[in-house]
Amino acid sequence: MSEQIKFIVEQLNKEPFKKTFNLITFDSLEPLQLLQLLNEVLAEIDPKHNIDIREEAPDQTAKRMFSLLGILKYKPPGSASDMSAFRQGLVTGSKPIIHPILHWLLQRTNELKKRAYLARFLVKVEIPADFLQDDVVADTYHQYEELVEGFKTLHRECEQLKNCGFSTAEIRRDINAMEEEKDQLIKRVERLKKRVDTVSNHQRMLEMARQLRVEKEREESLMQQKQEQKNQLFHAEQRLQRAQQQLKDLRQASADAKPESLMKRLDEEIKFNTYMVSDKLPKELDSKKKTVHYLQKVVAEPAMGHSDLSELESKIQEINTQINQLIEKRMMRNDPMDDKLFLFRQQASIISRKKEAKAEELQEGREELSNLEKELAQKTNQARDFDGTEVLKGDEFKRYVSKLRSKSTVYKKKRQELAELRAEYGVLQRTEEILKLRFEAIQQQLQAFEAKHGITGFSDTQEELERVSALKSELDEVKGRTLDEMSEMIKKLNALISEKKTALAPVIKELRPLRQKCQELTQEYEEKKSLYDSCAAGLESNRSKLEQEVQGLREECGQEETRYHYINCLKKIAEKQIQRASDEMKLYVSADPQERRKALREQYNRNILEQENLGKKLREKQKAVRESHGPNMKQVKMWRDFEQLMECKKQCFQRQQHQNSIGQVIQEGGEDRLIL
Repeated sequence: MSEQIKFIVEQLNKEPFKKTFNLITFDSLEPLQLLQLLNEVLAEIDPKHNIDIREEAPDQTAKRMFSLLGILKYKPPGSASDMSAFRQGLVTGSKPIIHPILHWLLQRTNELKKRAYLARFLVKVEIPADFLQDDVVADTYHQYEELVEGFKTLHRECEQLKNCGFSTAEIRRDINAMEEEKDQLIKRVERLKKRVDTVSNHQRMLEMARQLRVEKEREESLMQQKQEQKNQLFHAEQRLQRAQQQLKDLRQASADAKPESLMKRLDEEIKFNTYMVSDKLPKELDSKKKTVHYLQKVVAEPAMGHSDLSELESKIQEINTQINQLIEKRMMRNDPMDDKLFLFRQQASIISRKKEAKAEELQEGREELSNLEKELAQKTNQARDFDGTEVLKGDEFKRYVSKLRSKSTVYKKKRQELAELRAEYGVLQRTEEILKLRFEAIQQQLQAFEAKHGITGFSDTQEELERVSALKSELDEVKGRTLDEMSEMIKKLNALISEKKTALAPVIKELRPLRQKCQELTQEYEEKKSLYDSCAAGLESNRSKLEQEVQGLREECGQEETRYHYINCLKKIAEKQIQRASDEMKLYVSADPQERRKALREQYNRNILEQENLGKKLREKQKAVRESHGPNMKQVKMWRDFEQLMECKKQCFQRQQHQNSIGQVIQEGGEDRLIL
């Protein structure tokens, strides 16, 4: 409990409540203050509850809090029988009731805010069924339900967008990057336009380029249409092949069939369908209708209590006893004709049950066959979509098997050749290892010979010189080719630079005055911008002051409006009280005794007189009880003593009987027993 209070105090001291509680001050709050604190927490969750409970009736406050807690799905601790205590504690501001509610609300404030917001739109308005008979009301309610469903869809989409991982900062960064790219592209396009403007016949060349692009796009669309037509043709050919294969299978199936067998099969199907339509399905339909009728009957009946259930159980027991009596009477009658008919009936029932079981098995078999056919068609379509080939059947499958066998023989031959090559590779690898060992031995001998004659490293140096000379010759060839290529490239670059210089000379001449003009405009722009910034800052400061004044006036206006409404309500209450007092005065002064009886004073006088009479009777009864209390207690004591005396006599009698039975021989059921 202390942890709970500590958590509540910590949360209330934070935003947005900003309280200054500690454990002692929070625990010393009055019930009305606790209720006001609970109301503030509820107002944070749902702003509609931002009300001062001192200006509200207690029953209205309790009703409002109960409704919001029900919407937020708060479950009070304890069983359902403690609900009255919970309601009473909430109305009176009991700490054991308010503290768990505050703890529950402060634990999940954000979740409850969302639930309260959704409840404003999703909790449907209950309209009596009588009002829904009106067409206008029914249409309006239907539109209201459609709007609720639309709100659900939009809220779900909004939550999905919030949880999809895109943040506003990332989207803003992407937009800024795209705007920068757009500016760069615009500048690039302008530069290219300026370059193109210097070229002669540039309009005609642009038109030709546009026509070329249009023709290329048209060519791409035509190629796409051609590909789609090819795909459609391929699918149509596959459907034709499947239809031809089905026709071929049907012809093969009907080639060996005789008319008698086909007629026999059709007769069996007709008999089965006739049995299903005329016998089995009507019975099932009747049983389903009876079940639905019983269920509707049960739904239409009011809720039953324990007394109703016990009554029904007693009726069931009575009916079961009657059935058992009828069965016993029938068995006692034992008519031989009925016995024979009973055997026939039993055989008929057994046959009918077997028939129904077989019909159900046949129906299940047909359903399973249809499911398997559907699954086969689905698997065939999946296989065809997977590799674009048909599932092989009959002769095609045999040809495929023979082809696979020939390929398997070729595969075995190739595998044998591969094994031989691997063996030869092993031999060659071993030969390479032996040659390497021999080369190392020869190298060692050569090194020993060089060391013996004082020319150590001669062979290594000779090999290195040969390798370096070979590399040098290759590098010389590459350098020669590279120098030739570089000289040709330099010539081309010089020619290109000279061409560009001649082409750019008039542009540079035009650019020089433009640069000077750009500098002048930039300086003028900076001056105008500084003036604009200073003017904007002054206007912004004036605007903020005016906004603050407007906000203060609005708050003052709101306070005055609330005060006006409060005074107006007090005025109306006072008028009602004055009206009530004048009506009471008229009734009290009225000469008509019937009207005078309706006055509150007369009613209260009658109630006081009745209560006084009742109190008088109760006092007389109390007096009689006090007077008879002593004799009655004496009589009770005498009866208790008498009861103890009789109990003592009973025990003495039983003890005497037990002593008398010792040592006697008792004969029971043909046996003698001796009691010791």
